[in-house]
Amino acid sequence: MTSIEQALAHMPLVAILRGIRPDEAAPVAGILYDAGFRCIEVPLNSPDPYASIRAMADALPGDCITGAGTVLDVASVARVSAAGGRIIVTPNTNADVIRATIAADMIAVPGVATATEAFVAVEAGARHLKLFPATTYGTGHLKALSSVLPTDVSILVTGGVSSSNIAEWKTAGAAGFGIGSELYRPGDTVEAVKTKAEALRAAIGG
Repeated sequence: MTSIEQALAHMPLVAILRGIRPDEAAPVAGILYDAGFRCIEVPLNSPDPYASIRAMADALPGDCITGAGTVLDVASVARVSAAGGRIIVTPNTNADVIRATIAADMIAVPGVATATEAFVAVEAGARHLKLFPATTYGTGHLKALSSVLPTDVSILVTGGVSSSNIAEWKTAGAAGFGIGSELYRPGDTVEAVKTKAEALRAAIGG
């Protein structure tokens, strides 16, 4: 199975498909895979998210990690796993969710903002953190967090990250970038997603 490190090495962008419907999931995910994306999340506040996760997991090759975002409780972790998801992304730091994710042999990417939250997540077993909302804190905050965390912990950034500032975040040490509305908005055609995916790939030099 592909690790998140391998997925991000291939393309350091995580697609966030908030609002996608199950009938759109496989076609949109296929376009993203062709554009180089190897990590795709469906936020759980999307329509029938578990069906979308199942559709993507069934349609995509095994080197693409699919799963859920906006996961807020332990029960949801089990449902994502049953749908074929392999990654759990949260907007907050919930140690119980992190531990449940790791116990299910899934990838935990909890949301953190402060050093306190980051260390709570690390102590619960997370090795990939999501600085959220990134633009609220800025690149200086990312550098400061990185300087005190264990060297085997990486930070992805989400929230206000776009093709215009990816280079700045990359220089600050971000290991990956969660991309939402700049990549997909409800109602987008497959062709529109393809165009936006190619622009983002160009922005990271892919």
